[in-house]
Amino acid sequence: MTPGWSCKCCLMIRDAAREPKPNVQSATPGLVTVARLAHTFRLDVQVSVMFFTLRTFFLAGLCLPLGLNFASASDAMIVWPSDWEVEALPQPPSTPVHPSVQIRQRAVKNDQNGDPAMVVELTQTRLQPGHDVNVQGVLLEMRKAVQVNFVRSGFQSVCTKMKDSTLSEVPAMETTCTITQNGAHVMTQTLVAAANKEMAWSLSYAGSADGYAANKEEVLRIRDSLRLDVTP
Repeated sequence: MTPGWSCKCCLMIRDAAREPKPNVQSATPGLVTVARLAHTFRLDVQVSVMFFTLRTFFLAGLCLPLGLNFASASDAMIVWPSDWEVEALPQPPSTPVHPSVQIRQRAVKNDQNGDPAMVVELTQTRLQPGHDVNVQGVLLEMRKAVQVNFVRSGFQSVCTKMKDSTLSEVPAMETTCTITQNGAHVMTQTLVAAANKEMAWSLSYAGSADGYAANKEEVLRIRDSLRLDVTP
């Protein structure tokens, strides 16, 4: 990794924090819900994808000790392997405009040098009664947000066609993006969105080109261990 890439990632986080809320005009109420959910998930996804050159972030004392399998007893949605650093992220306040985010978890797998090789992040959001979620629309907005921010920082990204999937037993959609710089593969990220009548979830797992390939199977096992029926 080059120092220039690290600086670009810092700028992307700054821009993501300053990014205005999306202004989506539509006669379809469901699309408004899509925009709100996508905005809720957007910064989480962007921070995850830029985590790899920001090792100093982990020195702030936010990560839980190694060997702790759950972020907390009430947030026991994922069983994490003992060599992952698990962090329960701050929850933004609930407002009438934005849905209530109940759970935000991030876990990091470091390489032999102690640098982040893979990052997994999960967000759970409680929906307002009567709101149906267009999962494909949410995933599309998430993908757009990630790609736009990469382009702004001199990276290129190509994403697979969105496909049907599941998250636990909840219907979902997912896509995987390959990120390059000057033709070199530098990062891979998978985005997943899922929803039922009460909740919506976003899952992101991303890593350096080598880190993603080396840890993909383990992440898929972690994903299979998800329990989305846990009420915090």
